[in-house]
Amino acid sequence: MVQTITKAFIAKYGEQPAVFRSPGRVNIIGEHTDYNQGFVLPAAIDKNIYVAVSKRNDHTVNLHATDFEEDFSADIRVVGKSTVQWANYILGVVDQLQNAGCTLTGFNLLIDGDVPIGAGLSSSAAVECATAFALNELFDLGLDKIKMIHLAQKAEHVFAGVNCGIMDQFASMLGKKDHVIKLDCRSLEYEYIPFKMERYKILLLNTNVKHNLASSEYNIRRQQCEEGVAMIRNFHPAVDSLRDVTIDMLDKYVAAAQPLIFQRCKYVVEENQRLIDACEYLKEGKIKELGKKMFEAHEGLSKSYEVSCKELDFLVAYVKQIPAIAGARMMGGGFGGCTINLVEDTAIDQLIPAISKAYHEAMNLPLTAHIASIENGTGKCY
Repeated sequence: MVQTITKAFIAKYGEQPAVFRSPGRVNIIGEHTDYNQGFVLPAAIDKNIYVAVSKRNDHTVNLHATDFEEDFSADIRVVGKSTVQWANYILGVVDQLQNAGCTLTGFNLLIDGDVPIGAGLSSSAAVECATAFALNELFDLGLDKIKMIHLAQKAEHVFAGVNCGIMDQFASMLGKKDHVIKLDCRSLEYEYIPFKMERYKILLLNTNVKHNLASSEYNIRRQQCEEGVAMIRNFHPAVDSLRDVTIDMLDKYVAAAQPLIFQRCKYVVEENQRLIDACEYLKEGKIKELGKKMFEAHEGLSKSYEVSCKELDFLVAYVKQIPAIAGARMMGGGFGGCTINLVEDTAIDQLIPAISKAYHEAMNLPLTAHIASIENGTGKCY
């Protein structure tokens, strides 16, 4: 990929570029906990967005996206949102760098990658982090990775119009080979947890659906969680989020009055505990026990939080009966996207065609499989 993007850049702009990469991410467990100030457990994977860049002596920004075979140009002095959506992920970072007082001139940038688009692997965060890292190096801005993470997140809020949490950019920028990141979404303190699975691989199964409910239901879930917190805060003023809430509190102050709010909040409180347990299992090398927590998480997401769909539920139910699968669950916001599966490596070659056939027969849809390994975060290729 590095050779390919370098050749394409030279053909396009007639000079040798510097090349940078930033990976997509998976989240092992801890879904819908981020906006409730809880914990998440992401990791960078071996699927990357690559950017090749060179400095210009004028104010022109030239962008080229290989995937779309599209060009875009702008003036660095008047960067604004574009109707070209892919360009906004790059322009948003430029805008945030300038807002932070960084001095930039024009530049040429070519973007390519192998992070599957629309699979819930955070290709957008990878674009933002790769761009921030590349421009930081190109213009010697002296920013640290934490600063770049915040800039990338804000770029997505402002230019892409997605009010995302910080997990995706964090994992992409700070990923570490053979480790997951236990990230505290309240304090942003983080810990690397070893994730060496000698006999197991991460298998991502893409449903190839994205139901329209996703964005509206996401906002509703946030409101429901906030409503539960408000009910408890009437009796415990120090409670700031579901991070501070116990099951006993929910039983006492929410269950009878608002059964649906209780159900939503209970899932989040239990999911935080599942993540804490999962980290202990990883430290002890207990992959089967981790897998059980993943299956429990899916049950909660499907039945209590109600953000799954028939396609995701089908895939998890299918693999649950197979001894070679330690654990599986839906991953991401829900209503489509991928399941993440921990599979014995010797079983993968048989599993993929079998489950693809069963899925197509049940849902009349193709299934796309990706095998992923855990790798380092954002960096320079050369």
